[in-house]
This record gives sequence, C-alpha cells and structure tokens, in this order.
Amino acid sequence: MILDILSFSCPLILASIGALFSEYAGILALFLDGFITFSGFQLFLFVSLTGNFALGMILACLITTFYGLLFSFLVEKSKANQFIAAIGINLFFSAFVSFLSFCFFKNRGVLTNPSFYFSPIFVKIFSIILSIILVASAIYFLYFTQKGIYFRITGTNADVLEVKGIHPGNYRIAAWTIATFYAFFAGALLTLRVSSFVPNLSAGKGWMALAAVFLGRKKIWKICLFVIIFCGADYLSTILPNFIQNIPSSVLLALPYLTILLITALDKQK
Repeated sequence: MILDILSFSCPLILASIGALFSEYAGILALFLDGFITFSGFQLFLFVSLTGNFALGMILACLITTFYGLLFSFLVEKSKANQFIAAIGINLFFSAFVSFLSFCFFKNRGVLTNPSFYFSPIFVKIFSIILSIILVASAIYFLYFTQKGIYFRITGTNADVLEVKGIHPGNYRIAAWTIATFYAFFAGALLTLRVSSFVPNLSAGKGWMALAAVFLGRKKIWKICLFVIIFCGADYLSTILPNFIQNIPSSVLLALPYLTILLITALDKQK
C-alpha cells in the first residue's frame, strides 16, 4: 500500500516542483494543466508511432519543453498579462490535443494501442526512481548552485539581479520552461499509469500542485509531504468502495479536494 501511494503521488510531486520553479520566479504556473494533458498525449503519440518507449519519451519531452520555451519567450517579450496567457495556454492545449487526436487516430476520446502497454509494477518503480532523480536535481540546483540562488530571488528581489547585470526576464523564461519540463514527466507518468491516453488527463493536478506549493511555503520536503497526503486521500477514494458499499461517486471524486480545503483551513488557523 505504501508503494502504491508513493507511486500514485509521483506525478503530482513533479508538477509541484515545476510550480515551485515558477513561483520562485514570481510567476503563478496556471498553465500546468494544459501542459500535463498535452504531455500525456505526446508520449502516447510518439510511443505508438515509433514502437519504442525510450525514443517516444525523448521526442515527446523535447517537443513539450519546446512549447514551454516558445510560450514563455512570447509572453516575456510581449509583456503580456501572465495570468491571462496561462489560462489561454490551457484552453489552447485542450483544443489542440483534441485536434491532434482526431488527425492521428480519428478519435477524440480514450486512446489505446497494443504497443502502449506497461505492467503496473514497472510503472510504479519507474515513477518512484524518476521522481527521486528529478526532485534531487531540483534540490541541488536551487540550493547548492549560484544560478539556483539567483533563481530564488528573481520573484522577490529582481533588482539585485539587475545590479549584477543579470536580466530577470531570462530567469522568468527559464522558470516557465523548467515548469513545462516537470509537467511533461507528470503527464507522462499519468499516461503510463493507465497505459492509454485519457482526455482531460490532468484533472486539476495543476491546481493541486499550486496548492501544495502554497501550503509547503516553497520548502520541497513540505511540498512532497502535502502531495503525499493529497494523493493518499485520492488513493483512498479508489479503494474505499471495496470496503464501504453505496458511497456516492461525487463524494469519492471530491475527497482529494476536500482534503486540500481542510488542510488549507487548518493552516490558516496557525
């Protein structure tokens, strides 16, 4: 059960780390949901086309991250409203994924392919190992490198960077790109978990990631702890019907979000 909850938490942990980078840069990562869904589709598409998991993963990661870099560059250089731009990105990917799904598979619904099947134990182990590597990389970069220090003051003390001759806009672009990179792996793990692509794959994971960053006060260990609590509630909602009959599905679906609201309310009392 512990292994199940940990692997279940991995996509949201990675999305939360991506949100943390953007939060340090002074940007609210409202675009995560769109990129998570797009990432899952890209992985399914390229693995299905190539028949090779590693190659499909690399191609999907490169394309998804490129889109993150492109959008971040356009938003920064045009000085667009980041909130509106992020919402627009989510809407764009919702339509774009549906369009691509019809173009390649003549289907806008759930996509399956015999070459896109992964055993549950492989997905669990792969999710945990990948998450440990990516979270450790984020910790090292943010807290043990000079650029990481610059990153952490971009959103609060951008003037310090300008005095040093460093353009804060470059770090904001990097924040979007890194957040997209982590969102890709979140979407990829969600797709691997069900061995198929499901429309609206993110299902609010981006918002949950932002809540975890807020509650964790930008401390990675706290963020991971809150994510595990959220996902523990989510996992509980999937197995609860096995023990208690006739539970309304609406209650089960709402359980993770009710957990977030409860923790937020308790946090406000401190």
